[in-house]
Amino acid sequence: MVRDDASVSIKVLLNATAAHFGFRPTYKRVWLAKQKAVALIYGDWDELYNELPRWVLGVRLTMPGTVAVLRTSPVRVGGHLDESRAYFHRLFWTFPPCIEAFRHCKPLVSIDGTHLYGKYGGTLLVAIAQDGISNILPVAFALVEGENAESWSFFLSHLREHVTPQLGLLVISDKHNGIKAALEAPDGGWLPPSAYRAFCIRHVAENFALTFKGKDARRLLVNAMYTKTEVEFHYWFDILRSEDPAMCDSANRIEYSLWIQHCDEGRRFRHMTTNISECVNSILKGVTNLPVCSLVKATYGRLAELFVRKGREAEAQMGTGQQFSQHLVKCIEANLKTARCFTVTVYDRDNSEFTVAETTPTGSFSLGTYRVSLASHTCDCGYFQALHFPCPHALACCAYSRLTWEPYVHQVYRLSSVFSVCQMGFTPPIPEGFWPPYDGPTVIPDPNKRHAREGRPRSTRIQTNMDEADPNRPKRCGLCRQPGHTCRSCPQLGGAEHTREHD
Repeated sequence: MVRDDASVSIKVLLNATAAHFGFRPTYKRVWLAKQKAVALIYGDWDELYNELPRWVLGVRLTMPGTVAVLRTSPVRVGGHLDESRAYFHRLFWTFPPCIEAFRHCKPLVSIDGTHLYGKYGGTLLVAIAQDGISNILPVAFALVEGENAESWSFFLSHLREHVTPQLGLLVISDKHNGIKAALEAPDGGWLPPSAYRAFCIRHVAENFALTFKGKDARRLLVNAMYTKTEVEFHYWFDILRSEDPAMCDSANRIEYSLWIQHCDEGRRFRHMTTNISECVNSILKGVTNLPVCSLVKATYGRLAELFVRKGREAEAQMGTGQQFSQHLVKCIEANLKTARCFTVTVYDRDNSEFTVAETTPTGSFSLGTYRVSLASHTCDCGYFQALHFPCPHALACCAYSRLTWEPYVHQVYRLSSVFSVCQMGFTPPIPEGFWPPYDGPTVIPDPNKRHAREGRPRSTRIQTNMDEADPNRPKRCGLCRQPGHTCRSCPQLGGAEHTREHD
């Protein structure tokens, strides 16, 4: 079971043990047994730390251009420095296909961290990008001691240097103080106008809900966050103020550009949360339960599979002869049908500036007037600059001027860009026996990072409403993970009991 899924829960293993062997061990014994199983399958927890330097040399030989930065700390014995050994401290790594892919993705990156759940503690930091058809792509990783200002600075400085040198980049994250300190460092390269920061609105809403109880307060704030125009924002903010002026005072302490969509100048591309970081768990499932070197090697294999799969999908779409994805084309077609209810007036043909009067299909009722600038890709409705493809008002202006709408769609949505994301693939890794020799100090784990040996291991994850189960999701058996029954009525359990009775 551990070989099939290293992230299998202790509860599932405990139920399987009870079903197949007829006794129910303690949680701690099953936890220890799982760690031994992981060590048998993937390698010794301690010895694999010393394989990291050789992996760095091997992966650079496998794929020239790979960036792998290993940091160690000195070992002191009795007040003296032991030069033959060194503690593992931090590791940053990324691969050439990831670096090349990010050049064709949306100009934003979502960063997040997840705890390690093996014998030794630590945190895996990940930077996530997304292409024009919403494919999620991890582009850089780091193993650090925890989430603090120094570790985030280590990760973000190398991310900026090796993967994301583009100007005007947006970073989406939670409100962690370590991230704040790293992004605001004068020499980090993350200050405006080189780069900008935005908060995940779910984290902002969660912090807001801790102070102001009740779902209505949270809902009103979220509605204000998603607004695409100043008029909409003030509408929801006035309702929030009427509920409790203290809510507005609390929200006003956060700079608007960090959490309100209409103030971000279209940099979010509709990404209001760090959900793409959460979704990467499907790609890296189980790696945080592995020994350190197996974890690092797993990222290479998982990304190689991802690039092959997504590359084939992009190639199939390119074979259709279309310039854009089917989803985008459907959005444009839906907007074109709506555009028949608009009346366009030209104000500056040279600069492509118009006003569009929106009416009901019968023309008996006015729904508003909007200013549209095709040259600057803006509309008073806010959708043109937020979505980066023409809104219904912009499409009406294109039809009036006999212009095609394709030039007004951001380059990232073109299938040529999507195809370029996964065009560079991974090469088969060189076997470990052919890795270059390493003659430095022996890398060992820091004993202070080892998880507690006694008592039930406690999760360090802070639970929020993002961790709540979907009520519409079917319940699954805790033993076989199949829907339709519970572990008490599991066919595997019945089969095991029948076998024991027969024996």
